[in-house]
Amino acid sequence: MDVDRIAAQSQPYLLSLFRFITGLLLFQFGVAKLFKFPPVEMFADVTPLSLWGIAGMIELVFGGLLMLGLFTRLVAFVLSGEMAFAYFIEHLPHSFFPLVNEGTLAILFCFACLYLAAAGGGPVSVDAMRRA
Repeated sequence: MDVDRIAAQSQPYLLSLFRFITGLLLFQFGVAKLFKFPPVEMFADVTPLSLWGIAGMIELVFGGLLMLGLFTRLVAFVLSGEMAFAYFIEHLPHSFFPLVNEGTLAILFCFACLYLAAAGGGPVSVDAMRRA
């Protein structure tokens, strides 16, 4: 059994799975911020037109589009920018170190979305169905 061959064959499908899970995780942040479900103390006072509320709208809509794989490259690029913005506005002022300023997740989402902007949505996506 050749591990490299198996990994190479599964790579496009794992890209689609990675895209879906990344979108789902961002989508859940939007739902928590805007609809207070599940109730998260950190998002209890978020209002729709606040900075956090607008971020929640972006995460809700664009996270949903990312799950579907629709306009993947553009959506992922915007989400990457949102996460970079979140890191520099919310986390970096508290400390230079991500482990201390609790910005690790924002950095990870930023680079995950940047990768998706470059790689696309994979074969299991609405984008792939539109090309066929």
